[in-house]
Amino acid sequence: MSIQTLLRFSAHVQMLPILESGEETLVGGQAVMEGVMMRSPHSYCVAVRKANGDIVTEQHAQPKASDIYPIFKLPVLRGLGTLGQAMWLGIKALQFSTNVLLQQEPKSEGAAPAAEKPAELSPWMMGVTLGFSLLFFLFMYKFVPLVLATQLGHTFPALHGRLAINLMDGVIRLAIFLAFLYLLSRMKDIRRTFEYHGAEHKVVFNYESGQPVTVENAQKFVTFHPRCGTSFLIVVMLVALLVYSVLPFDGFLAKFLARIALLPLIAGMSYELIRFAAKYRKGLMATLTTPGLWLQRVTTKPPSDDQTAIAIRALDGAFELEKAQGGELVIA
Repeated sequence: MSIQTLLRFSAHVQMLPILESGEETLVGGQAVMEGVMMRSPHSYCVAVRKANGDIVTEQHAQPKASDIYPIFKLPVLRGLGTLGQAMWLGIKALQFSTNVLLQQEPKSEGAAPAAEKPAELSPWMMGVTLGFSLLFFLFMYKFVPLVLATQLGHTFPALHGRLAINLMDGVIRLAIFLAFLYLLSRMKDIRRTFEYHGAEHKVVFNYESGQPVTVENAQKFVTFHPRCGTSFLIVVMLVALLVYSVLPFDGFLAKFLARIALLPLIAGMSYELIRFAAKYRKGLMATLTTPGLWLQRVTTKPPSDDQTAIAIRALDGAFELEKAQGGELVIA
């Protein structure tokens, strides 16, 4: 495996919350390397285009987390189940697309191609990359903002209070996220992924419109979708800012550990907020999703017809398996 491929995989893992939809919907999806993953209520399909133009797919049945574990039907917990499953499916889809990419890398000289096992991302590499991604997340979005906010509090007396430091922590976290996202968007490989992200959104819009799902019809729609993970992540950051601002701790370690411990609660609360807001699309939903729609000008790009065709192939594969199981295309 080349270092470039491993770095690409690591960068995509960092962007999983941005590229996927973590809501329990009829149709959702995620961009992967040179492809798209689409989900129906009980199935998913990943479609990836190889360098020679061939399309390879992987599809599996996938019961909802709440069907397997009824506890995830409860408020707040249902958000954790839905988001956890979305992240797990996202990692599996990204692993598949990475393996397709690896199999296209040049073979070493002197090797016997026929006898070689197809190149794959090994379990230990997956574990190391995911572990690094988690540590990077905690360091960049929990530790660094709190350190900087604390230092500002020591430097400027007006910012020394508990509430001021916690609010500055949230503002710094959001600034780091936006800066990191902008830097990633400058990479050529990531820009192509953002084009597949746009293709996924266009095809979902096309399906939801009731029109026949075709490349021509899908290309008529915009790439900014209110249920995108980008919009959800902005809501999470805003909820975190409010929750952290009222924490009754002054010590640095207590604040840091509380930020880690409260992550599941904040994610569940954010999910419930989005779920509630979805019932009032012209009011609260519009307000909550507007910042995410603005940010999607960075995380989505207009796709080519070939990229849109990949998203349609993934959607068709998910629906084919859904129908083969006898499942109804409904959410509840």
